[in-house]
Amino acid sequence: MEPSSIPIGRLAPSPTGAQHLGNARSYLLAWASIRQRNGGIIFRIEDIDSPRVKPWAVRQAMDDLAWLGLNWDEGPDVGGPSGPYIQTQRCALYTNAISRLRALNQVYPCVCTRRDIEDAASAPHESIDGPVYPGTCSMWNEGDPLPEIGSFCWRFRVRDSHQSFTDDVSGAQSMNPARSLGDFPVTRKSGEAAYQLAVVVDDIAMGVTDVLRGNDLLPSTFRQLELYRAMKHPPPRFAHVPLVRGADGRRLAKRHGDTRLSYFREQGCKPESIVGWSAWSAGIIDRWELLSPSELLSVFDLQKVRLADTLVDQDTYLRLMTM
Repeated sequence: MEPSSIPIGRLAPSPTGAQHLGNARSYLLAWASIRQRNGGIIFRIEDIDSPRVKPWAVRQAMDDLAWLGLNWDEGPDVGGPSGPYIQTQRCALYTNAISRLRALNQVYPCVCTRRDIEDAASAPHESIDGPVYPGTCSMWNEGDPLPEIGSFCWRFRVRDSHQSFTDDVSGAQSMNPARSLGDFPVTRKSGEAAYQLAVVVDDIAMGVTDVLRGNDLLPSTFRQLELYRAMKHPPPRFAHVPLVRGADGRRLAKRHGDTRLSYFREQGCKPESIVGWSAWSAGIIDRWELLSPSELLSVFDLQKVRLADTLVDQDTYLRLMTM
């Protein structure tokens, strides 16, 4: 699909559990950044992480976001020209993409286990998310014999060169992804597509022009830019926003209390309270007040987003419930 002159964004929850306050803030910012420019929103369920997917979480994610006041133009509940909108129903697209990458010799079969990579004496150093792959299987070329089916994943060859892009929130970013991240899997050993491949294939097919997400995915952007280049498609604009963490600075989890949007819904919390908190904690507005999504659009400015993560504590939860 050719890039659209109309901004197209996406809300793409993963149904591996309930959506929480941090998810809500990112979705609100992503939604507002597109709607303010009269763009379109696609709702997509990213469920290829099959061992951890919770069947109930798909419907709950849609209910949570609708409760906040967000809407979308395409999705599993409303249909649209870019469907299906559930990744496990889009596997043929991922298989075709692997075939294209194989023809370009951009991928190779890798039989290494996680332990093999950790133990490799030649592994140069730790990356942001684990050891950099040492290239053990990278001598394979298209046309060579394949390992036994089920014994390997397809791994993408990353260029050993300096790459850079400008993030709409986090600013200039640069890295040599080959040295800092290494070659990465685009399938599992089961043959199913991995996240990096699926998200790029889907964003291309759905015409997504703008991606706003948490800054924990900044390293993934360098991997995905490599895939866009290999597929000869211009990448979207990226904006990575700070995370919401517990008072101890750690990712939101059960130890921080119940931060599920469904819990706030069930307890009678006003959705405008969460919208207002999201806008205030992100730096969009100066005072925490009740705010609807349409009111958020009137004040939204991506350039105001704070770069520091937000910490939430029991006082935050109490105020959310009582506003």
